[in-house]
Amino acid sequence: MQAIGIDLGTTSICGVVIDTETGAVLRSRTENSDAFIPTDKAWEKIQDPEKIISKALDILEDFITPDTAVIGVTGQMHGIVYTDEKGMAVSPLYTWQDGRGNQPYGDTTYAGYMNSHSGYGNVTDFYNRENGLVPAESVGFCTVHDYLVMRLCGLNKALVHISDAASFGCFDLEKGGFTCPCDVTVVDDYRIAGNYKGIPVSVAIGDNQASVFSSLASDEDILLNVGTGSQISIVSDRPVWGEGIETRPYFEGKYLVVGAALCGGRAYAVLKDFYKSVLSYSADIDDKTVYDIMGKMLADGNDALTVDTRFSGVRGREDIRGSVTGISTENFTPSALTRGLLQGMVDELYGMYSYMNESRVALVGSGNGIRKNPQLIAAAEAKFGASLKIPAHTEEAAFGAALFGLISAGIFTSDRARKLIRFI
Repeated sequence: MQAIGIDLGTTSICGVVIDTETGAVLRSRTENSDAFIPTDKAWEKIQDPEKIISKALDILEDFITPDTAVIGVTGQMHGIVYTDEKGMAVSPLYTWQDGRGNQPYGDTTYAGYMNSHSGYGNVTDFYNRENGLVPAESVGFCTVHDYLVMRLCGLNKALVHISDAASFGCFDLEKGGFTCPCDVTVVDDYRIAGNYKGIPVSVAIGDNQASVFSSLASDEDILLNVGTGSQISIVSDRPVWGEGIETRPYFEGKYLVVGAALCGGRAYAVLKDFYKSVLSYSADIDDKTVYDIMGKMLADGNDALTVDTRFSGVRGREDIRGSVTGISTENFTPSALTRGLLQGMVDELYGMYSYMNESRVALVGSGNGIRKNPQLIAAAEAKFGASLKIPAHTEEAAFGAALFGLISAGIFTSDRARKLIRFI
């Protein structure tokens, strides 16, 4: 048997086919969604949902075989698209990047009034209602991946998994419902929404939860993800709160505790840009060359400066800035700065982990920042006191959606599905 997972990202659409016996990725395909709609408002970030659906359907048609047992779907959280009574989109997709929530409202902003964040669905909806932008035909809203499931299964109204519902904001985790008026049908279990060409299709889930689900073979592991951003995640039986920590719904009544660095893995790119600007005074130089030089720096010596990589602040305290300290005449070198920055990225994540008040012993890593930087792996292993393993698949969200689909269809139990996760 085979399972298909589809991930509707912000700029790309990814699909995978996995072998249900071995967990191997049999096929993988990623397409640029090319869905952003030009607008005269710099803060407005909207997309054409039909372009997204069209490309997702093209991938599905390419993947489906008589061996296809289930289709799982995930995608970009927070954003919303309005649908009519027939289940068709009647608005653009207002993405998670949309800035209308930051526009002035009274003596605050729309997001501030809602005690939430710009780009979150309920804030977007509040702005649209206040400004007469909700289409007259609309009977509700959902995520774009919910909309794909609606189209696949011929549904008139979306079944919104709690992982996505909470991403709309104004959501009480413990009560499992919204704190503002929101006509959304929320489900919190593994569930099949319908069928597409006779193939079961599971309800869509949030891409964060899908990525974690496909990476952690055990709920007792710690997940470090370092790409453009960086996060540390654990699964917990209870909500956990602390500086820079957010608790989100997970599966089987559990919670996903996440610490997200606002700058994160981008800190390494910031240092690359610094070196590149210096080197460009003598010759043209590309990013790869600079990264190669930085790799040599990391292998040169043992000195490291102390670098605070909170260059973009922390959630709720965006005014905080990073720093470089411990400078002496002997250690003020590019190699010490590069090693210090790498260590600073790990230290920031470990600091968030300390607020989680959980004791874990196994470490899993994902994202290109982990996969392409053995020095970062070594720094993480030393800091956390554990060896780090990396999933063999790179399409984490799509793979997680496929696993969720297998469980929803009753083909595998949760434990059996996660045995398909292989590590390198």
